[in-house]
Amino acid sequence: MDIQNLMNVLFLCSGNSARSILAEATLNSVGRGRFQAYSAGSHPAGAVNPLAIELLQKNRLPTDDLRSKSWEEFAAPGAPRLDFVFTVCDNAAGEACPVWPGQPMTAHWGVPDPATVTGSDEVRRKAFFSAFNQLQNRILLFVNLPVAKLDRMSLKQQLDQIGHTPLDA
Repeated sequence: MDIQNLMNVLFLCSGNSARSILAEATLNSVGRGRFQAYSAGSHPAGAVNPLAIELLQKNRLPTDDLRSKSWEEFAAPGAPRLDFVFTVCDNAAGEACPVWPGQPMTAHWGVPDPATVTGSDEVRRKAFFSAFNQLQNRILLFVNLPVAKLDRMSLKQQLDQIGHTPLDA
């Protein structure tokens, strides 16, 4: 991993319509200049959840380039070289992932899926807000890691620890 250059991060989920999208937009905002975030899914929904777009826009995060896409795009020739791959849902953590060129660091940062929450619009929006806050907390911990000073094993331990950060932290 060349710390001098922009580090590429891929957030994976099954549908790539909510959690991984929220993570992509958040890291691209707070990690500007150091990280380039992407998201993808093992079984992409084909569209970004409208409540995810609404929440990101309310937080003044860009949404124009967000789209639901397959993780196969990032295993194909010509795809960005990945430095980190984080699964943000339980389904993707147990699936057989593609082989990522360059051996990126991986970790599981599972967050409950707000897209599966049923009920009133208020209940559903609260679920999206909760997922957004959980991901934002983990991403802030990540961007503040002294990546250049950590050896690979220590960095892996830190990434795993971030994934175990309490969801209500």
